[in-house]
Amino acid sequence: MEDATKSSHGGENNSDLEEDRSSEEDFGTSELGTKEYWEDTYQRELETFKDIGDVGEIWFGEESMSRVLRWMDKAKIPESASVLDIGTGNGAFLVELAKQGYKNLTGIDYSPASVELAKSVLQAEDLSNVPVKEMDFLNCQGELKGFDVCIDKGTFDAISLNPGNKAEGKKLYVQTLKDALKDNGFFSITSCNWTKEQLLERFSEGIS
Repeated sequence: MEDATKSSHGGENNSDLEEDRSSEEDFGTSELGTKEYWEDTYQRELETFKDIGDVGEIWFGEESMSRVLRWMDKAKIPESASVLDIGTGNGAFLVELAKQGYKNLTGIDYSPASVELAKSVLQAEDLSNVPVKEMDFLNCQGELKGFDVCIDKGTFDAISLNPGNKAEGKKLYVQTLKDALKDNGFFSITSCNWTKEQLLERFSEGIS
């Protein structure tokens, strides 16, 4: 698993590398890159949550959430900062951010079941004031703007696995991210497919 955290204008970067793949090697497609896969997954998790209150799998695990939170603390991200959780899934990371005192949070996901699950999880934690929107990050028509911090734990990986036009999807992601971030905003990404060097190379195309 690799993490790369990058300011939209230079800034700090942080990585825990398990292997070194510095070249921009692409990889095959997978059902993990399809909307249908995630809708089915979150529909099952939604039904489980309604039945027994289990929030389901935490993508990349709790340690990944803790690592991003430690970085935010080290980077002195203020509690008032506007934070976008890209591909929020079950909303577990929004819950942790709120527990750490962050007050200006937004989650988005293109899966309707994910959005319903995240809203249910947040409501159970008395955090129903945290907005979660059904939205495709690659097709948001400029609706996402002015965020101090954007956080991705696996969404770019899924886009990179999409059986459709992966190259176009990756370019759209960079452009949408550039539009969503404020000047001098911060971007934190967790990936199990790309190394720190590959991510920095990829995002330097649209973020200086």
